[in-house]
Amino acid sequence: MRAALYEGVEPQLSFVDDIEIEEPRPGEVMVRVANCGICHSDLSMIDMMVGSGSTAVLGHEAAGTVEQVGAGVTSVAAGDKVLLTPLAPCGSCYFCARGEPTACSVAQSFTSGLRPDGTSPFSRAGAPVLRGLGVGGFGEFTVVRESGVVKLAPDTPLDVACVVGCAIQTGVGAVINTARVEPGATVLVTGLGGIGISVVQGARLAGASQIIVSDPVAERREAALHFGATSALDPMNDDVVAKSKELTNDIGVDYAFEAAGVAPLIETCVEASRVRGTTVVVGVDATLAASSVMGAVLATYGKRIVGSLLGDCHPQRDIPMFMELWRRGQLDLEAMVSNRFAIDDANEGIAALRAAKGIRTVLTVSS
Repeated sequence: MRAALYEGVEPQLSFVDDIEIEEPRPGEVMVRVANCGICHSDLSMIDMMVGSGSTAVLGHEAAGTVEQVGAGVTSVAAGDKVLLTPLAPCGSCYFCARGEPTACSVAQSFTSGLRPDGTSPFSRAGAPVLRGLGVGGFGEFTVVRESGVVKLAPDTPLDVACVVGCAIQTGVGAVINTARVEPGATVLVTGLGGIGISVVQGARLAGASQIIVSDPVAERREAALHFGATSALDPMNDDVVAKSKELTNDIGVDYAFEAAGVAPLIETCVEASRVRGTTVVVGVDATLAASSVMGAVLATYGKRIVGSLLGDCHPQRDIPMFMELWRRGQLDLEAMVSNRFAIDDANEGIAALRAAKGIRTVLTVSS
């Protein structure tokens, strides 16, 4: 198959047509990828893997059409439109039984780029090629577990639906599943890329009375107001902590979401939150920098810091809900897509993301 391949040498993709792909095993699904968003996590993978010598088909925010199913697959059939999800749970382990599928060890194997048994459905010249973050959406086809696909209605536009796979699950899920923001609560969101904008939409859906946002890019702040933000701050000129407290009568916000993947912003969120307030860490700092939050502050003021992986979403439960909210006009997916490129221009899309141009860039992988 043809794919945009990361070869682990230079921080850019190569375009090749000699990736071999296995037929689906029992319980697996082969999908022809139509569209795939470019997520900041893809950039993190590129930067972290430079010099590693590993090769990977990146891309994990994808939608497409089922090409073939393995033995035992019942939820989808060839020709079905589907959304792919980065974390495909086993459905039967301790965590899945507790309704915590993102903690499932099978789902967690997405970090390795391999199946849980250490194999990959991709290879090139006999050598394994990693399936980036459990999906590998920058190629014409991919093979995933049945639990890694969710059937969509036949009339669903895949170039719009794909953003649900990561951005919406991560951002909206962080609000409704992780933080469980209640009506009337006050919210701060730092970072207004695809994840941060999705947090804004989630806070609006939850009925937050104030949604304060912060981002150094003026266009993103303006976009956030469209999606439901009530106040937009420029962290280059505004004191985000002081302004957040001023806007909440010197109390501080009930919930603060760090969506930029910048470790020092965790401290900003904690300081801006009220006594017994909650900071939700949604973004991943690829530099592995440490936060300077003092334990004494957490203990003295009863503040909490919680992590959120893919919004603690259960794909088979939450993706249909998100798609229904979109159909009702309550979730705006179309306006999240700022840039569109063909797969052969994927490096331009990556450059746009590095330059913080727009909210989401979507690639057309195949037709």
